[in-house]
Amino acid sequence: MINLPQETEALAQRLALAKRLPVEEVIRLALEEKVRAEGIAPEPNQPRDPSPKAVAARRARTDKLVAKLAAMPVLDRRSPRNIMDDLNAE
Repeated sequence: MINLPQETEALAQRLALAKRLPVEEVIRLALEEKVRAEGIAPEPNQPRDPSPKAVAARRARTDKLVAKLAAMPVLDRRSPRNIMDDLNAE
């Protein structure tokens, strides 16, 4: 069991009251949101959240990564086939 400071517990209770959820649930949801925001991988064997909001968030993160990769400079102008042939020749 984790003992929380009074201020933290009071915040959790206020949020739980506003959301009409149990205190434990709002703490879990807040931590899950923070984990996602930090880009920490989910626990293995945990089902993905299939909600439209979660799917849209995953898609947005993927699009952001793809855009970042597309903006990177091309350091080797050879075709992928030529690069693979050179790697296989060794």
